[in-house]
Amino acid sequence: MAALLLAGCAAPSGAPPLTFTKPVVLLGEVHDHPQQHALRLQAFRAHLATGARPALLMEQFDRQHQAALDAAMAAQRAPFMAPDVPAVVAAGQGGRGWHWPFYEPFIALAMQQGLPLEAVNVGRDEARAVMRDGLAAHGFDAALPEPVLATLAAAIRDSHCGMVDATMARRMALAQVARDQQMARALVRHAARGAVLLAGNGHVRTDVGAPRWLDAATRARSEAIGFLEEGDPTRAFDRIVFTPPHARPDPCAAMRAPAPR
Repeated sequence: MAALLLAGCAAPSGAPPLTFTKPVVLLGEVHDHPQQHALRLQAFRAHLATGARPALLMEQFDRQHQAALDAAMAAQRAPFMAPDVPAVVAAGQGGRGWHWPFYEPFIALAMQQGLPLEAVNVGRDEARAVMRDGLAAHGFDAALPEPVLATLAAAIRDSHCGMVDATMARRMALAQVARDQQMARALVRHAARGAVLLAGNGHVRTDVGAPRWLDAATRARSEAIGFLEEGDPTRAFDRIVFTPPHARPDPCAAMRAPAPR
């Protein structure tokens, strides 16, 4: 792993600049962290300023909506002086769980520069089918090493505050693998022109995430950049950007609260 890139308490303009060193870039995130999104946007803009024209791949859109997403992008003619980003988000049926002001500037840049925009998430219904039937039944690679499955299952249990049992966590891990493989396939398809993936840190981990499903040639042209809060012990990235923790309520409090009678 490369030396850590520290983004301290300053505003993004005062943080060390982040530059991409490979044409295929996997950008992690803590989904609700404003500074991380600002730093990533700053780096994406700088990357485009070099003349790069990568595909923009987004976890925030489910792959079954790709045709509608393409149609919405094509409906807006160049020059895109005032891109109608909300129309694109609506066409792609962007999930309600995302804070779209974080992602809309990326979409606007893709529209302004004529970049491909690809939906790379495996949606909830498809994920449930994978959990029920297994990876191979839905066209994914089932050759999953036990340490990878165990690591993903443990991370899922942690993220669900220990409220998911071991069996369910392993099934949910299969859905995570399907998403990672889908992201990797999209990265490979766009590797020749370059690609930038926006996804959660778990998806860009080099040990268990999308990078491990890349072919050797694409992996050599890629870098996985984790955006972590200070104190996070995870190190399975090519580079790491640390930011101060974002103030938020205890995510486990509601899950642990007794159900109302």
